[in-house]
Amino acid sequence: MKLIAATVLTGFLGSGKSTLLRRLLTEAHGRKIAVIENEFGEENIDGEIIVSGGQEQILLMSNGCVCCSIRDDLRATLWDLSEKRIAGELDFNQVVIETTGLADPGPVAQTFFLNKQIASRYRPDAIVTMVDAKHAIDQLDTRREARQQVGFADRIFISKADLVTPPEIDALSARLRRMNPRAPQLVATFGDVALTDVFDLGGFDLDGQWNVPDDPPFETSHDHAGQRHCHDDVNSFVFRAARPFHGARFGQFMNAMINSHGPRLLRYKGILNMHGQNRKVVLQGVHQLMSHDVGNPWDQGEPRMTKLVFIGIELPRELMMRSLQQCLV
Repeated sequence: MKLIAATVLTGFLGSGKSTLLRRLLTEAHGRKIAVIENEFGEENIDGEIIVSGGQEQILLMSNGCVCCSIRDDLRATLWDLSEKRIAGELDFNQVVIETTGLADPGPVAQTFFLNKQIASRYRPDAIVTMVDAKHAIDQLDTRREARQQVGFADRIFISKADLVTPPEIDALSARLRRMNPRAPQLVATFGDVALTDVFDLGGFDLDGQWNVPDDPPFETSHDHAGQRHCHDDVNSFVFRAARPFHGARFGQFMNAMINSHGPRLLRYKGILNMHGQNRKVVLQGVHQLMSHDVGNPWDQGEPRMTKLVFIGIELPRELMMRSLQQCLV
């Protein structure tokens, strides 16, 4: 049975998530989308399916945050949706999970890896993050949730660009790129985006060609409109090496990093060249949850180059780079 693709839609309060979602549900794209929305409220309406307009199935989850206190409910909901789909009670081929504006998307993504039943029915496609151009600089300065949402992103949409000047957009874009160099950025005007920029992004699929961006400059501060900002606690860096990893040493390093910095490791992913392995090793993780699988064979004449990206909160970059070097054969 073909796995159901799941997209996580996140972004800080007022960033335009619902506007984008409404656009996705009204486009004549032929997809049948099940939407799981998280709202705070007094009444618990878990399990209530609301059909709105066309063929989309909308599930509202209240009393808590979809990324923490009701994560078990999210797992149960995903399973229930798939069971109803198999029984013919619901008809959908795509799931969108819209988080609250104060959500950490990490535990949502982990849901698809922690439970074998969910993994047998769904595949996580991408985390899409909305960023409000008008208020983003202040939000990134003051709210860690906003910075986490950027760090987790596979695709970033900048909304409300018409409310700021081009230089302000350029400054925001540069800052987002320093925080997360692997997430392409696009401007979304009133949710008007191409469906190909939202779905089938393959953010969790590394088995194949995967381009890692240049390592962004590691700065302690930057200017914006004549003001100085403390450096973002969300930072990123890329490790590249032609020499292969020693399997045991690399495993010990990753276990140590997860034990000491797991909650601050937002996303890490890469293609690894492992000693004694003739195939690529695909590594990816969210927080403390790490997975690695054997991928495609190295092509004849292809450089066996490790490319590994880390995005996290106040990561000890220099220490990690030195330790990774010590893991090489």
